[in-house]
Amino acid sequence: MPELSDGEEDGDDEEQWQWMEEEDGAQVNVPCLFCDRLLSSAPATLQHCTAEHQVNLVQVIRRHNLDDYGYIKMINFIRSTVSTGLPDTSLPWESEAFLRPVLQDDPMLQTGTAAPLKISLSCVSVTSQQNRSTSCNSESESESESFLLSLYKLLAQGLVLNTEASKSGNLGAVAELREDEDEAYFSSYGHYGIHEEMLKDRVRTESYRDFMYRNPEVFKDKVVLDVGCGTGILSMFAARSGAKKVIAVDQSEIIYQAMDIVRSNQLDDKITLIKGRIEDINLAVEKVDIIISEWMGYFLLFESMLDSVLYARDLYLADNGSVYPDLCNISLAAVGDTERHKDRIAFWDDVYGFNMACMKKAVLPEAVVEVVKADTLISEPTVIQTIDCNRVCPSELEFASDFCLKITNTTDCTVMFSTGPQVTKTHWKQTIFLLERPFSVQAGEELRGKITVRKNKKDPRSLLVTFDLRDRKLTYSLQ
Repeated sequence: MPELSDGEEDGDDEEQWQWMEEEDGAQVNVPCLFCDRLLSSAPATLQHCTAEHQVNLVQVIRRHNLDDYGYIKMINFIRSTVSTGLPDTSLPWESEAFLRPVLQDDPMLQTGTAAPLKISLSCVSVTSQQNRSTSCNSESESESESFLLSLYKLLAQGLVLNTEASKSGNLGAVAELREDEDEAYFSSYGHYGIHEEMLKDRVRTESYRDFMYRNPEVFKDKVVLDVGCGTGILSMFAARSGAKKVIAVDQSEIIYQAMDIVRSNQLDDKITLIKGRIEDINLAVEKVDIIISEWMGYFLLFESMLDSVLYARDLYLADNGSVYPDLCNISLAAVGDTERHKDRIAFWDDVYGFNMACMKKAVLPEAVVEVVKADTLISEPTVIQTIDCNRVCPSELEFASDFCLKITNTTDCTVMFSTGPQVTKTHWKQTIFLLERPFSVQAGEELRGKITVRKNKKDPRSLLVTFDLRDRKLTYSLQ
């Protein structure tokens, strides 16, 4: 999972946690629960414990349904006995002895007014089925919201990282969105134009078609689930490949056209279409043999539709079933395009005789999605992440990866990625991360860095991509 700052370096994290610091008053030094590091706030301490020690206290609280006393005992237990992580024992802090503070005035046990915690955590919950946040009143709310109530606010807004997502239960940020919160996403797929663009993307559509038509034994007499079916093209490919039954699910309005399309092609005896989010509906079958989906977004993971596919996999896929596509790569390559940089970045230095360089601060953080000219590539590509759709957990979709780009003279690099700039262009194009100040490289040089990819907790369908490159820390958004 990605490393997170303590709230002092990452601008997005600072913004997300700032309201808690304002409620809690002046920042204080908070000792980490597992090491000697001092953090700037209680929320920063939670983030640090999650990122550096793989202990997500929010998950522990929810798993054991801890009330305020249980929370106090847990914190004091950790401070007094634990140095590397929590033991497997269910509730090793049950003893009343752990009500005695280990640290005097421990910030992890204080509210904004330094009053004792007086709110029961069991009164605050986030329900996965109805996707509604509920809370109850308490005496302490009238004085000052407790730190843990604030913590659950974060949880309800999807701002706390889910580090224990697994096949057994945690739904992830996208699954926890209410239908009305996700309306804009599905509305964007309700118009025919975007589906026309995708259908005309021959690399995309013919790859799915060829896989299914060339492997009829994979689909023969199988029950297939199509997640995000759109116009139903993949469902129809599956039906013609011998599938016994195809269940096609989509929340957008395009599904009504898909119903007409399926009837027009006399496939309504094999294909059943359901309008709704896969997270909200119940299928008429207990298990399916195959899940197909065209979930890929810009930079592969943009829009987080893979979350929905994994949800369907964990709930409906038979033990010997398969998800297709099964393997996906994300690759990086260096680009040297002086003219493009002048047009996009240097342009602001002189706009009709006026200095607008301050605009660069707004332009630079936004990743650019466009077709890259193959002859501008100046490095060999490197794969930074491989995703096995049959095994990956939602938490693994946020990651950090060191990379090394070998600068080369050649302009004809082999790319192990079907949407790369050397092959037939697709509607996914490529994603470009621009530098404010380009730097020179030499043939044969190795450009080393680190990339961190995570969801924007304010909008879990968007991405934040951070590069550590030549002593620079650069964060970009895809939204």
